[in-house]
Amino acid sequence: MDIWLIFIIVVISVFLLIFVIDRIVIAHKRQATTGREDLLGKSVIVRKTLDPEGTVFYEGEIWQAVIDKGVAESGEYVIIKNSDGLKLYVSKNNEGGS
Repeated sequence: MDIWLIFIIVVISVFLLIFVIDRIVIAHKRQATTGREDLLGKSVIVRKTLDPEGTVFYEGEIWQAVIDKGVAESGEYVIIKNSDGLKLYVSKNNEGGS
């Protein structure tokens, strides 16, 4: 009976070790994105009407933004296409897709 207990513990330990190693390898392969690269393509909500300038809300921060065409009213979603310093350049969802 003790042999079966040891066998079960070893098998569970091996599977757990394989699982942990697999997760570590996946985490190291995934490229981290921060800053400007992380902004591009994100959908953000308009805080103050963009006509063409206004503000948008992204991850707890209010950003100055400029829309490329038309007007986006407060509460609408737009897509970040570019950034320059602290200013974001955006498009409407239906004009560039996500």
